[in-house]
Amino acid sequence: MRFLQNYPNLLISAYHAVEWMLKPFQRWMVPGGFAERVFIPLEMISKGPVFDCRMCGQCILHSTGMTCPMTCPKTLRNGPCGGVGTDGRCEIKPEMNCIWVEAWERSAQMKDYSQDILIIQGPVNHQRKGSSAWVNDLSEYVQVHPDGWLP
Repeated sequence: MRFLQNYPNLLISAYHAVEWMLKPFQRWMVPGGFAERVFIPLEMISKGPVFDCRMCGQCILHSTGMTCPMTCPKTLRNGPCGGVGTDGRCEIKPEMNCIWVEAWERSAQMKDYSQDILIIQGPVNHQRKGSSAWVNDLSEYVQVHPDGWLP
């Protein structure tokens, strides 16, 4: 299923569809609540096979060409380390392509988010590990925008 990452625009369309479907329910998206208990297994089942998701709870897939940066052996969130080989291989796992090389290539294919790979990402909040990225995203939005609707 990881081959789907090579079709980032298809995945972005799926992302927007899910986002649209969740709009009416975002008021109930509370970390630790019932919705999160439902979403965690759903995210494991769906994002695990497609993205090799590590359940960090802070997805930035749209900013990384639909490539999970947490699959980097060094869990680098802002681009490749100095050890990526000229052949695009990882220095830690030479049998693996550098996920940042893949992210860069896939990002270039994305219509609406191709420049998002240039955005510096904040550090991972390890307290969110194992939580639902959807619930975290929607609950943060509700806290900032009390009307509860995504723009």
